[in-house]
Amino acid sequence: MIPGLQPAIAFTLAQFQRLKAAARQYPLRAALVLPALALLYVLLLIPFTPGIGDLRRAKSEAPSVLLALNGSVLAEYKRINRQWVTLEQISPNVVNALIATEDHRFYEHHGIDLRRLAGAALSTLSGDLQGGSTLTQQLARNLFPEEIGRAATLTRKLKEAITALKIEAVYSKREILETYLNTVPFLYNAFGIEMAARTYFDTTADQLDVLQSATLIGMLKGTSYYNPVQNPERAKQRRNLVLAQMAKNGSLDPARVNALSKRSLRLDFARQIEAPGPAPHVAQHLRKWLIDWADRRDYDLQADGLKIYTTLDARLQKAANQAVARQLTHLQTLADGRRKAGQEPAVLQAGFLALDPRDGAVRAWVGSRNFAQEQFDHVSQARRQPGSTFKPFVYGAAFMQGMNPSDTFMDQPVAISSPGSEVWTPSDATAPSYQPTSLRNGLVYSKNTITAQLMQKVGPKRVGALAQAMGVRQSKLDLVPSLALGTSPVTLIEMVTAYGTLANGGSYYAPQLVLRVEDRNGQLLEQFASVAERTPAMPRAQALTLVNVMRGVIDEGTGAAIRYRYGIQADVAGKTGTTQDNTDGWFIMMNPQLVAGARVGFNDNSVTMGSWGQGARSALPMVGEVFQQAFRNRWLDAKVEFDIPRPKPPPPPEPEPQQDPLSNLVNEIMNRIRPLLGN
Repeated sequence: MIPGLQPAIAFTLAQFQRLKAAARQYPLRAALVLPALALLYVLLLIPFTPGIGDLRRAKSEAPSVLLALNGSVLAEYKRINRQWVTLEQISPNVVNALIATEDHRFYEHHGIDLRRLAGAALSTLSGDLQGGSTLTQQLARNLFPEEIGRAATLTRKLKEAITALKIEAVYSKREILETYLNTVPFLYNAFGIEMAARTYFDTTADQLDVLQSATLIGMLKGTSYYNPVQNPERAKQRRNLVLAQMAKNGSLDPARVNALSKRSLRLDFARQIEAPGPAPHVAQHLRKWLIDWADRRDYDLQADGLKIYTTLDARLQKAANQAVARQLTHLQTLADGRRKAGQEPAVLQAGFLALDPRDGAVRAWVGSRNFAQEQFDHVSQARRQPGSTFKPFVYGAAFMQGMNPSDTFMDQPVAISSPGSEVWTPSDATAPSYQPTSLRNGLVYSKNTITAQLMQKVGPKRVGALAQAMGVRQSKLDLVPSLALGTSPVTLIEMVTAYGTLANGGSYYAPQLVLRVEDRNGQLLEQFASVAERTPAMPRAQALTLVNVMRGVIDEGTGAAIRYRYGIQADVAGKTGTTQDNTDGWFIMMNPQLVAGARVGFNDNSVTMGSWGQGARSALPMVGEVFQQAFRNRWLDAKVEFDIPRPKPPPPPEPEPQQDPLSNLVNEIMNRIRPLLGN
């Protein structure tokens, strides 16, 4: 507030109170002073009304948009559900109805209609309360409700009038009409004439006929009172009054009014639900960060029309959305089939993330099966046990200690004790073979007994430190022996990031989502590094050794479906993961150009999946389908390989020699008659 202004206003109001008493004693003197004080009061109110800059900013308000790499829109950040349309995109019926009903001298005044104001004052004094606001004054209230207020006071009316005069000085009449029709509310989260046309008549603003236009403009006197959905008869009466006003104003043939007034409202009502866009969880994840970024630079994220370019690949995002939806629909059918009679259905959820391991750029992000029903993000918020997808950290730590994939442990029962905890006895689905098993086969075939023995040799601290260095940086890891089998909850984004570190040869890159921010005119405001800061996390030689071992998971281990079901022959490596009782299923796969991972499970981790909940059956199909499309459509180069020679696949078994059918028949006959011939 301007220093000294509030006391000045208080002084002026006090003078008005004194004048009331003095006017009776000195009427002539009071008549001379009152106009001067009234003018002073108006002048004092001017700083409390919106400035010219505020007016221009309000007219040009536009939502900021979140964009994919190719410029396609992923999401919008806006205050209200509104689609701005130009005056040319609005039916003339709407404009005619509006002017005839709300302000028939709109083109003649400069913000305040003195004739209408005087008439309203006389009617009010006679007991018939009427408003004298012009369209411009109504626009002032719509644009600046906090600055002007809604109270029925002289101060509010003066602020409204001052703002209307300012608006008329800044806007043309066409701009005022366009802005008014785009900012007026119509209930049901519909703001502006375009959303009103869609909500009440399932059409667009440029297609509104005279009856539809009269119905919508009729609502402006009181949207709830004249709500055509809840109060159809009242709305019809108001519509007919608008038609009569249009005829009186010359914008409608009077001969048509009687026939039009008899027609029904003919609503086609549907609430307009904002489309979440192809990446709603990304928009949600970035919202707070973008608001803070905009605030520091004096921008309004919801009004300044910023363009935020992300690292997301629109093609991969679409493929991921489809893969998640398709697989969860299939799995939900299986889950519902095993539900007991009378038991409440449990909804299966999943998260999917894909990123480029060369710089950490996120290419696809699916946080749940349906954002409208589940805003909880299963990529960045859900912390669940990763199961066997955590095992590579154990083997990586072992390789860093000088061990080799050919080193062996005996496949036998294991009992491991640690201070302050019970004896841990991990086991596998199959009985122990009591044979030496290499570290390579221990990881390829996901042997718990081999991994547990390796953990005992390497130590939980080294394993935890490696996992953290590679990308598991937000979740706290319990440094106990069972950590080897993924008992500490983590997020999907941490795990996929860590596998990305492995895929690029041991360098950690933080996941990157935003490339640059531009203003509404395309002027660059800030460019974010296209290649994030590289942090060494694992020696390159050992990282490539681990990748080479994990190729075997796809070639012959638990991820073999990638080869025989999805036909992917490119160089890929990965790991499945399944937690106890099939509570969660995981699968993460990497290629030099892309790393993708998925996790499936119920929100309530006490609810388990059946045998179909294993990572190879629940999560793998999502990743497999996305990679399949990426290679098939050449979004990825199938010829690119990791920087370590691929092991030669085992030769196929030789086919049994084929014999001539006639020779076989002769031999069979001779074998039968030879005993009869004797020697």
